Amino acid sequence: MSDASLSVGAVRGDAAWVAVAFDGREFDHAEVFPEIGDLWLRYEEADRILVDVPIGLVDDGDPHRQCDVLAKQVLQHDDGGEPPRESSRPGVTPVREATRKRRYSTAAKVHERKTGERLPEAAFERAPSIAAVDELVGEIPEARATILESRPDVCFRAIGDGPLRYDRRTAGGYAERMRRLAAFDRDGAPTVQAAAEATAGHDVRIEDVLDAVVLGYTARPSRAPLRSLPEEPPTDERGLPMRIVYRAEEPLVDG
Repeated sequence: MSDASLSVGAVRGDAAWVAVAFDGREFDHAEVFPEIGDLWLRYEEADRILVDVPIGLVDDGDPHRQCDVLAKQVLQHDDGGEPPRESSRPGVTPVREATRKRRYSTAAKVHERKTGERLPEAAFERAPSIAAVDELVGEIPEARATILESRPDVCFRAIGDGPLRYDRRTAGGYAERMRRLAAFDRDGAPTVQAAAEATAGHDVRIEDVLDAVVLGYTARPSRAPLRSLPEEPPTDERGLPMRIVYRAEEPLVDG
């Protein structure tokens, strides 16, 4: 195995990163890392790494990134129903300065001063991970080229028939996602089992393993092109594209 042939999906759980790696199109291994820097040191020669953390942050002004707006759109049901409450991450991304604050109250003041809008507390919970990834891709050119933002629910939507209906932390959500993986790839269920066994004993949830697996499937080589929301993404003040990537034969949204 050459690390250069690896495609990795990585999800930040409550206490650690869960990474699922494919060598070419075959599942290779799964590992757990305490921080994104540790994950990067392990996979810095990988072909592609997809993470479920925002890349490309607003500094001030309208805080609603177009990619987040489009993701919510594609995850809604045809009847107008909202996406599952426990989605992969909050739809509001804190402004860059707010992600560097340790306390919610301080971050909320910064976010409101910069945008004129309230920062939901749930959106602040992942601020340390957002800041860590932002610093990594901002300081290391190779990381910027290799690490891309994705979103598990968007990837499940791309490989399945319509948006998900159940929260990821419920039995219904687990079964729904497993069905989609099994229908997408006959090795989907065994891959989840192997990844779960490899990460057993670590403080990770099975739903994080499932999400990392679908990101790994999305990262690996495929006949279907790697697309993004939006197709022509804007960049932030540091030149980082604000996009959520997924893989599908046809785009999930027009234009």
